[in-house]
Amino acid sequence: MLLVGVVVGFVAMAFLSFIPILGPILAGFIAGVIAGGGAVRGLVAGFLSGIFGALMAWFLIGSLGLISGGALGAIAGSVVGAGLVILSLYAGFLGLVGGAIGAAIRGKKKK
Repeated sequence: MLLVGVVVGFVAMAFLSFIPILGPILAGFIAGVIAGGGAVRGLVAGFLSGIFGALMAWFLIGSLGLISGGALGAIAGSVVGAGLVILSLYAGFLGLVGGAIGAAIRGKKKK
């Protein structure tokens, strides 16, 4: 269920990314609820969904730079993408918080 939680959290991160702080927390919450297994497992699911989303954005920007501008465009896209990954790591940490909360709530309901 951890992998399913990470994938669903990544998709939720893509759709909720326009909400500055609350979006990554909600996406991490969704990942944590699906992953289950306690707060630690929710932490992992939320963090991985945020990191996976940032790395996917880096790959897409580099690919678009390569398509639109050749080698120079790929270099520029990779530099911009690396900056985006560094700036987007907050999504991983906010997803970590949301995942812990979601998994803890799911764990409480089972008992």
